[in-house]
Amino acid sequence: MQVGLQLGYQNLHGLSDAEFFRKETQLAVEAEAMGFDFVAPVEHHFTDYAACPDPLQVLTYIAAKTKTLKLLTGAVILPWNDPLRVVEKTIMLDILSEGRAMLGMGRGAARREFKSFRVDLADSREMFDEAAVIIMEGLETGIVEADTKWYKLPRTEIRPRPQKSFKDRTVMVSMSPSSVEVAARYGLRALRFSQGNWARALPEINGYRKLFKEVHGREAPPFIVCDFIVCFDQKQKVIEYTDKYFSKLFSQVANHYEFGGEHFKSLPSYSTYVTLGELSAAAGGPEKAYKDYIEANLIGTPEALLEQHRARKAQVGDYEIVANFSFGGMPYDLVYDQLKRFANKVLPELKG
Repeated sequence: MQVGLQLGYQNLHGLSDAEFFRKETQLAVEAEAMGFDFVAPVEHHFTDYAACPDPLQVLTYIAAKTKTLKLLTGAVILPWNDPLRVVEKTIMLDILSEGRAMLGMGRGAARREFKSFRVDLADSREMFDEAAVIIMEGLETGIVEADTKWYKLPRTEIRPRPQKSFKDRTVMVSMSPSSVEVAARYGLRALRFSQGNWARALPEINGYRKLFKEVHGREAPPFIVCDFIVCFDQKQKVIEYTDKYFSKLFSQVANHYEFGGEHFKSLPSYSTYVTLGELSAAAGGPEKAYKDYIEANLIGTPEALLEQHRARKAQVGDYEIVANFSFGGMPYDLVYDQLKRFANKVLPELKG
């Protein structure tokens, strides 16, 4: 089982952007020594919710500071990026890191970010589907060209040329039925965030596996779960820090994405966000939604985290983890404290 570290770049610390950005990025360098397999910085813009406008640039820095850590974009948001530039920068990262790059792709969901990039949220499904094909072909052939609805790119040879195939090194954020289907058809690994009862996600997970095998003639790779993690030895400490920091995270997530927003109802490819709002209203409102969110993620003592992992694996099958320890303004000394405890007491069993 591969276990990675997500860099979420959520600045609720009261630190200057410069100081916080350096501290968050340094977590990746320390993670390699602790035994983590890969690192995954996000792409988000303009707010304290998350402020990392270019994960490929961050990973190039991390590549120079590490030797074995795999480097996953978590993820490049395709409607906001030129496919030609994504191919160029990904190949550069792969060469400089001697083959450690992994390209994670997503389509975004927050209106406030789309607005600044002058892209309509309603167009994201088509834009992603077209751009992903252009990028995957470019990474394999070293040639980028397109004549689609959204992209008109003359035949262009990429330099430096790709050094090896990116097949099985491409990942897609898959949080809706349409995204799950695209990931399976394109042969992409699927990444999901822990956002509720895993039983509700099983139809999509199993559908992904079935369609992947039908299209590609082989078993689907394990999907990747992004977990927010609270890990302390004492239950009371777990409760205290969850109440203090996880609640701030949840508030930020719900606000940033406008969970249950009316605008999602006219966008079928964002049905998950409508469902989250409806489930929250039907099941007791925000407090119940918050409780479900906590239960979906890995929160507890090291022993409790392992029990949760075993139960989840029995329910959903093989999966891998990308873990986020830095959120809600949690001081970095507490982030490191949890990282070390998780690495010492949880990671050995997860990795087998």
